[in-house]
Amino acid sequence: MSPTPSSSSQGLVIWGRKNSINVMKVLWCCEELGLPFQRKDVGGAFGGLETPEYKARNPNAKVPTLDDNGFLLWESNVIVRYLAHKFGRPGLFPESEEQRWRAEQWMDWMQTTLNPAMFEAFWGLVRTPPAQRDLAKIEGSREKSEAAFRILNSHLAHQEYVAGPAFSMGDIPIGAALYRWNALPLERPGLPSLDAYYQRLQERPGFRTHIMIPLT
Repeated sequence: MSPTPSSSSQGLVIWGRKNSINVMKVLWCCEELGLPFQRKDVGGAFGGLETPEYKARNPNAKVPTLDDNGFLLWESNVIVRYLAHKFGRPGLFPESEEQRWRAEQWMDWMQTTLNPAMFEAFWGLVRTPPAQRDLAKIEGSREKSEAAFRILNSHLAHQEYVAGPAFSMGDIPIGAALYRWNALPLERPGLPSLDAYYQRLQERPGFRTHIMIPLT
């Protein structure tokens, strides 16, 4: 979806570079919901995070930051929850209590278990020159990531998406991380339920547009 400002108001403004995994989650969420938005480059090569103007929006000096007509929000998974709750009921925000909390569970799992497991592999293979790579750390990260994805594979053996039979907000952070896992130059085991889930995600236009981009 092309970023488009609201005709009657500022609408949604997303601050952050499009190749940040945390920004990518929010962009994908907007695509799923059909929400127009403006995106403003900040962070990475664009800089600007330490300026007083940006830190007034997000004191952490990180991306993304959402501005919804003056309501400021940061933390990518929280932004996805907010948008799904405000604009995606029923649908992206699960209708049943059980599925809602299962989606929340896997969103937090992505941040507390999967992200830390994958960090050294991603950083070593994508953002570190080959001569400076710590191969032991990369392999340790690969092993931890594989163990985490085996947990997800077992869960997906019983349902098509993380919260139940339908795609929900819970799949957005998981899907963003899963793309990185599949894009890294690593040996990966065949995990049938996880692989089938990944194929389903690739059928979604927002996933192809906002998640399936070169790793940087």
